[in-house]
Amino acid sequence: MKSEDIWAMLEDVTDPEVPVLTVVDLGVVRDVIHVNDNHWKIIITPTYTGCPAMQVIEEDIKSRLEKDKLTAEVELVLSPAWTTDWLSENGRKKLEEYGITPPQDEGDKSVLFGEKPVIPCPLCKSKDTRLVSQFGSTACKALYQCNDCQEPFDYFKCLK
Repeated sequence: MKSEDIWAMLEDVTDPEVPVLTVVDLGVVRDVIHVNDNHWKIIITPTYTGCPAMQVIEEDIKSRLEKDKLTAEVELVLSPAWTTDWLSENGRKKLEEYGITPPQDEGDKSVLFGEKPVIPCPLCKSKDTRLVSQFGSTACKALYQCNDCQEPFDYFKCLK
């Protein structure tokens, strides 16, 4: 068994808060290390300190490897801190197809510069949207509404 095989298995492990994303898409899996025989060490980084999904992700990783008669120890590391830059391009596409606007490079700088962020609607692609709540269904998302199609949507916050 090679590390590439383990990475492929991890593509089956989804994020419990955004189930359209795998932990690989999300970029929380930092490394896969062969320890010995059928035992692997998986290094993960939370999207933010205290993320409640990390314990579930750890158990899901172990369960997935157990399906192939492998064991895993999962190590949580906080440094370097996760950023939305770690989201895969495939993950960004999956978010948008699911109805969540992926992080925009300049989306959350309004706090620093006082400029209104442009967060496009994932449904009709309009850029005429407004912030409804800084916190959406999870802490890593904000709730927006499109002024054109009137649909509410989640925005996956940009963290750098």
